[in-house]
Amino acid sequence: MNRRDFLKTTGERTFGLLLFGGLDVCAGVNTKTAGLPKGWLNPSREFSLCPFWFWNDNLSEKEIDRQLANFQAHEVHAFVIHPRAGLPRSIGWMSERMIYFMCYTIELAHKRKMWVVLYDEGMYPSGSSSGQVVAQNKAYRTRGLFCVDLDEAKPGSVKYGLRIDESGKPAPAEGINLIAEVKRKKNGHRVVIFDRSIRPGYSYIRGLHFLEENPPRRSNHKEVPENKPPAADILNPEAVACFIRLVYQRYYDEFKTFFGKTVKAIFTDEPSLLAKGGERGAVPGTHGILEHINRHLGYDFTQYLPTLWYRDEPDAERYRRDYNRALQGRLEETFYRQISQWCSDHGIALTGHPMGPDDIGHLRHFHIPGQDIVWRYIEPGKKSALEGEQSTQAKCASSAMIHLGRRRNSNEYCGAFGHNFTFEEMKWLTHWLIVRGCNLLYPHAFYYSIRGPRVDERPPDVGPNSPWWKDYKPFALACQRLCWLNTDSKHICELAILGRNDYLPWRPAKICFQNQRDFNYLEARHLWEDADVSREGIRQRNMHYKGLVLEGNPPQKAQKAIDILDKAGRIINWNNDIDDVVFIKKVDQIVKPDIKINPPAKDLRVRHVVKNGVDFFILFNEGENEISFTPDLNNMENGIFVDPYRHDVISRWSSGEEITFARHEIKVLKIIRGK
Repeated sequence: MNRRDFLKTTGERTFGLLLFGGLDVCAGVNTKTAGLPKGWLNPSREFSLCPFWFWNDNLSEKEIDRQLANFQAHEVHAFVIHPRAGLPRSIGWMSERMIYFMCYTIELAHKRKMWVVLYDEGMYPSGSSSGQVVAQNKAYRTRGLFCVDLDEAKPGSVKYGLRIDESGKPAPAEGINLIAEVKRKKNGHRVVIFDRSIRPGYSYIRGLHFLEENPPRRSNHKEVPENKPPAADILNPEAVACFIRLVYQRYYDEFKTFFGKTVKAIFTDEPSLLAKGGERGAVPGTHGILEHINRHLGYDFTQYLPTLWYRDEPDAERYRRDYNRALQGRLEETFYRQISQWCSDHGIALTGHPMGPDDIGHLRHFHIPGQDIVWRYIEPGKKSALEGEQSTQAKCASSAMIHLGRRRNSNEYCGAFGHNFTFEEMKWLTHWLIVRGCNLLYPHAFYYSIRGPRVDERPPDVGPNSPWWKDYKPFALACQRLCWLNTDSKHICELAILGRNDYLPWRPAKICFQNQRDFNYLEARHLWEDADVSREGIRQRNMHYKGLVLEGNPPQKAQKAIDILDKAGRIINWNNDIDDVVFIKKVDQIVKPDIKINPPAKDLRVRHVVKNGVDFFILFNEGENEISFTPDLNNMENGIFVDPYRHDVISRWSSGEEITFARHEIKVLKIIRGK
């Protein structure tokens, strides 16, 4: 049986098996490690950190050899090849020279028993092959929707490229498609909506090459000018098919011997509908998009089109949300599904992440669902760890992994946190992710070069050029142990929070986190597509949710399932007016907590998993102060605490004993059954 037939036979979980081997357990060799499994004591390289490796300068075989040896000396056995700003023009995107160095590096990684992830773009966002898609066909250039108020436009004028004739009517030129002419509800003005290609100079992706040959470092956060390849229309399935041919198929043609082996996955990075530098007045869209919007929403959106430009229209925010939700649904069809299917057919995993932090709908097309923490979106000691849309992203990816039957979920993290970023902050971010279920970490980034302005390009280097590199090995091993623990384990959780394809409620999630009531986000689609819903709750994959938190009104298609759960008393309604204590009491009436803390410790995060028949609790003090508490673990009376950085037993625990956690400390409690 060939690779493709095997994949079709065994299904989506094959991609996890391609990435990760089997498990085995040893009894330990001394009292400090007795009973700890081999996967913890000596974690497999499959759970290695997989940093973005910025190829950002002239490359050489000798330097590639040296850097890979340095990675492995610090227990880093994987990497993402990421062509980056600063490459010389002699190593252009997908050029023969770039392919040569990729091939050399992959072969070297194979010899070193490392694994590799390929990146699908010359910088980012993904989808244009560094402008090559548009070069193939100008019709594949990013398109946008525009709106002109006909009652305000002067006859004979040109607005957003649309000429208004002497009678005040639109006179579209070639390449402009009129969508609709409607009246605003606010003032009765006539507006015309049309789509066209975005003008040159707008909607571009970041380039690989500096405009100056050897530019100096810039001060005051000014970026060094780089080329700006035009972005492609990723709502156009033909443009995406072109992108796949230029990048994915080229990778396969060049490296197919290593696909599914040394080369484990291809990374797609935050595909964006208007990319960077969007043109003034443009709203994401493309030719024929209204038909798809209406189909997705189940009603005619035509009369509500003005809300996309005028916030003073009635219920503008609601209709903007509807439009975005439908737009993301179309993007699933044109971009993610098409690329995912190609990866399935070629024996490799699709990894990376979508544009939005709670775009859980897109993750169903990833073999390794992922998200990213960049630009200090989440920081220790800040509200952002629990509040706002960015706070949902780790649970977004780990929940998708569970509900879609994947083995791994990932996060690209630490990017653009700045030169003042510390090792302590990096560890905190890692623990923040782990306790929420992440099990594949993409540190952003290890820099091939820090020459000149390269050191200031989305800093910091969190690897060989960092001040903490000498202390990296224990950290890298701790990450391997924690990712091992979060893989092939059963998440013990009976509470779900309902979300939509592009929105996950963070407010009830915050209360659950602060009261150690673990949960997963359940995309509403599961309720009418593949979940088993009864009076006993919701069964999705290997999870049984006895309670469902509901914020606002669910999608109409989910109402039948919601009614069944509501009649059985399994719905916990949440709104801004509900008291935290009242909310948790409602949760506890439906879902029995598997851990209770006395006294309360709002900064404590807990994840309970069962691996190889053994209960493990990952406990992390996310806050800035020491905390002490006594846990009640539902008749689990004995255990041992393990420090991931030391891997051995640091203390024993018995029911009723108080536990103390230092600021930002993480420990793993392994439960021992019996005396």
